[in-house]
Amino acid sequence: MNDVMARIEILKLVAHPARIAILEELSKGVKCVTDLQDFIEISQSNISQHLSALRHAGVIDYFVDGRLRCYFLKNPFVLDLLGTIRKDYPAALEGPECCPVTKKGKYPGKRKN
Repeated sequence: MNDVMARIEILKLVAHPARIAILEELSKGVKCVTDLQDFIEISQSNISQHLSALRHAGVIDYFVDGRLRCYFLKNPFVLDLLGTIRKDYPAALEGPECCPVTKKGKYPGKRKN
């Protein structure tokens, strides 16, 4: 699978509020399931299911410390993705005056003056 297709699969996988919240916390550093429970309002078993899906996709990984599994980000694409999600876009892009090919038609939306 090429890089673009792999990234598309990651986009599909992380398109869930709980998974975004988990990844946001992991972007701050290593976390155990109990640490994540402090920030995410879902059950431990549900968090574990999301962590398992993210791990199987290669987005995150873990190490064992005694009885704890400590999770961390593995795929650097996730940091860029989270940055894009957090980014503030102050305005929509301007629509064209007319069709750039035929030079005809008119934009039906409202324009800023």
